[in-house]
Amino acid sequence: MRTNLEILAQQGVVSRSMAESVSMRIKDMRKRAIQESFQDFGHAGHRLEYVATVRGVDYLDDAKACNLNSTWFALETMKRPVIWIAGGQGKDTDWNAMKDLVSRKVKHLICVGVDNKALHTAYGDLFPDMVEADSMMAAVQAAYLLANEGEVVLLSPACPSFDLFESYQDKGLQFKKAVCEL
Repeated sequence: MRTNLEILAQQGVVSRSMAESVSMRIKDMRKRAIQESFQDFGHAGHRLEYVATVRGVDYLDDAKACNLNSTWFALETMKRPVIWIAGGQGKDTDWNAMKDLVSRKVKHLICVGVDNKALHTAYGDLFPDMVEADSMMAAVQAAYLLANEGEVVLLSPACPSFDLFESYQDKGLQFKKAVCEL
């Protein structure tokens, strides 16, 4: 059985060296240690989780990324152009801290949330055609229209989203549902 990381590496979303490094570490662990770690680990959904491929576009759920560091990691691992779904309650977020990375990795930005003025201020010059979405369904549909084969749609909000969602799990489940309805 292949892991999400192996699938992403095969599709060129993350580097093969990252996937190989993780695989090597797992192989070096003893069977008992692996079993114990899985018993204690729990579900790791909504963390760069592969959802589906639609028309040659991969959809990834990183709804757990509710801060810049998590989203920075997600964007840094991308090897193909990204349609980024971000936003929420990020008034105090220093969006400019990621401007260079965003300019290199992101093709389109879709804002989902009630107030995305800070995103527009930070990235408006990079994305004059930035999309505003008032629901996850609208965000995914916009991404579907913007994405081309071989690209990635990444939900990685970089801030909390209690303005539209009950939790990051709710946000991620709405994303998955919207992708499945494409």
